Amino acid sequence: MDENELRERYSRAAFEAAVDAASASLADGGVPIGSALERGGQLLATGHNQRVQHGDPTAHGEIDCLRQAGRIGSYDGTILHTTLAPCAMCSGAIVQFGIREVVAGESRTFPGELDWLRSRGVTVLVLDDDRCAGLMTQFQERFPLVWAEDIGTLHEGPGAK
Repeated sequence: MDENELRERYSRAAFEAAVDAASASLADGGVPIGSALERGGQLLATGHNQRVQHGDPTAHGEIDCLRQAGRIGSYDGTILHTTLAPCAMCSGAIVQFGIREVVAGESRTFPGELDWLRSRGVTVLVLDDDRCAGLMTQFQERFPLVWAEDIGTLHEGPGAK
């Protein structure tokens, strides 16, 4: 599978579900990153970053989506949609569970681990979606320390330990 084939196959409805989840997270006071898991155009689960809401540093959008999907057996044929390029932790989960295709809303505000995913055989499509970038830019400007904490770069200041 290559990027162009993925562009033709991914479910736009599943991607929109990820965007809706990101918006819901922001409205709930959290980091605006949403995710959706689909197989063959069927939406299996959605999730969003709930690190702020639950005080759980591992509650990223992709991880929450996988938790919501529960035990689905095999991840063969699934596509993980996420509004932002996945971080190292989420990329590790993608590879661990054998998810072979990822659609990322954008990578402007955070580059994530897209090259690493590709090096592990994952096909990645970046949509460069302005809505996703706008949500993240707004959040990063309003809550820079929360964002730094989310990606593991907060080393001093309020909230740092």
